[in-house]
Amino acid sequence: MKEKVNFEETMKQLEEIAGQLEKGDLNLDESVEKFEQGMKLSKQCSKILEEAEKRITILLKNSEGELQEEDFTAKD
Repeated sequence: MKEKVNFEETMKQLEEIAGQLEKGDLNLDESVEKFEQGMKLSKQCSKILEEAEKRITILLKNSEGELQEEDFTAKD
């Protein structure tokens, strides 16, 4: 079973990698490896956000006062 990826934890890891790269203490090979890890984490975050956007719905009251769902992505 694949472990569910947590957005906040993934962002924390990405921030740590960015901090390591900004320090400049890594050699070239380490920097490239960290950059590749960061790119993978960035793609994971984008995927998580895209999946969340697909699930978001907005509840609106119609003219009779009843709640109805409206697809969030349909809004401009």
